[in-house]
Amino acid sequence: MKTTGKIAIVFGATGLVGETLLHLLLQDDRYSKIVLFSRRSVGFQHDRLEEHLVDLLQLEDQKKHFKADEVFCCVGTTNAKTPDKQLYEKIDYGIPVSAAKLCKENNIQSLMVVSALGARASSTFFYNRVKGEMEDEVLRIGVPKTHLLQPSMIGGNRKEKRPAEYIVKKLMLFFGFLLQGPTKKYRVIHPKEIALGMIWLANHSFEQTHIPSETIKQLAQK
Repeated sequence: MKTTGKIAIVFGATGLVGETLLHLLLQDDRYSKIVLFSRRSVGFQHDRLEEHLVDLLQLEDQKKHFKADEVFCCVGTTNAKTPDKQLYEKIDYGIPVSAAKLCKENNIQSLMVVSALGARASSTFFYNRVKGEMEDEVLRIGVPKTHLLQPSMIGGNRKEKRPAEYIVKKLMLFFGFLLQGPTKKYRVIHPKEIALGMIWLANHSFEQTHIPSETIKQLAQK
């Protein structure tokens, strides 16, 4: 591939999807620089990698460094990891929304955000409601090329221990073939599929704004 010198900003590069995305971007000759905003380092150096260790809850302070062609937001937490609901909202709602605002202010035209299957602002479930409210606000901000990816349960091995999630994943993988028709969307999705889907969306025209799990898998194969 010919290098076009694109710059990508990545949030969540120490997480399951973000880490996979980062390595794929570093292997992709379309990108000349990958800029990370995170609270802790990814732990390695690369000639195309630029890290900013910052308070992500004060992202507006990074406006002068927030310059890129595309932004990939893979930030997210869980109720178990962040039981404080106010802090949970500041992470899952606040960070993607702040990223969208900076995209708008700095004329960045392309934004990919990992949300969740079932995200809906009217949901009675806290997790889905926060994700839905985030999606609505990100779209309201109006970055021209915005895609909200809605994966089902994400497979792979996380660095932190989540015993209950691990058991559910194993069961979902084992019995996944039983999920057919309308329930097929609940099958476990691999982090690499999400990362590949995000990169494909960033580099192609696609009318759909909300990208459900099954569509992500299809895009990953292109």
